[in-house]
Amino acid sequence: MTRPVLQSIQVGLPRKMGLEGATDPMDRPWTSGFQKSPVPGPVRVGSTNVEGDGQADLEHHGGPDKAVLAYSADHYAQWRQVLQKPNLPFGAFGENFTIAGLNETTVCVGDIWQLGDVRLQVSQPRQPCWKLARRWRIKTLALQVQESGRTGWYFRVLTEGMITPGLGFHLQDRPYPDWTIERSNRIMHFEKDDLRAAAELAALAPLATSWKSTLTKRVEKNANPDPSKRLIGPNDHG
Repeated sequence: MTRPVLQSIQVGLPRKMGLEGATDPMDRPWTSGFQKSPVPGPVRVGSTNVEGDGQADLEHHGGPDKAVLAYSADHYAQWRQVLQKPNLPFGAFGENFTIAGLNETTVCVGDIWQLGDVRLQVSQPRQPCWKLARRWRIKTLALQVQESGRTGWYFRVLTEGMITPGLGFHLQDRPYPDWTIERSNRIMHFEKDDLRAAAELAALAPLATSWKSTLTKRVEKNANPDPSKRLIGPNDHG
C-alpha cells in the first residue's frame, strides 16, 4: 500500500459575500469561511483549527471534534468530470487537508494518524451543507456529495504541531476497523431503520458528540431530522 500523503493545505477566514435584494438565491448575502486558499506551510495545527482558518457557523462547524476537515485527492478526477469543471482546485470541497491515498473506505472512526509531529484522530464523516452548493452555484451539489459517499471526514487534534504539504500519514491505531467512514455514512443517511447498527455507532467513544446525539435520538425516539435544511438551505427560496 502506498503511504498516504498530504497533498495540499487550505485555510480561509469567514467573509461576507452576495448582494442584498438579489433575485437569484445563489446571489444573496451569505457568510462563510468555505472559500479557502492553499498555503505552503509550515503551518500550525491547533486543538480547534489549522492556523489561519475559521468558520462562520460555529454551531455546526469547528470546535475540537471538527478541528480539521479532510478530503481525498483521489476523488477530484471524478468530480472534475461529473461537474464539468476540469480546473476544480484542491480545497474545492472546503477541506483543510487534501490527502492522496486515503478515502472513505480506508479511513475508520477512531483512527489515530501521525502527520509529522501532529497526532490526529478521526471523529466523524463530513456532512455537506448548502454552502458547498452555493460556492459552486450547483443547487444539488451537497446532496450529490452525500449520496456519492465521497464526503470527506473530520479530525480532532490529539497533539498540536507544525506541518507542511508532502508529509506522509502513518496509522498509529485503528480501534474500530468495522466502522469505516463509508459505513458510518450509510448508517446515518441511508440505512436509518438499522437501529442496532445506529446504537453500535453511537457507542463508539471517539465519535463526535453531534453524531452521538443524532444517532441516540434515532434509537430512543425514532427521530430523524429533515436533512433538507442542511443540504438545500436558502439556496431554493424564492
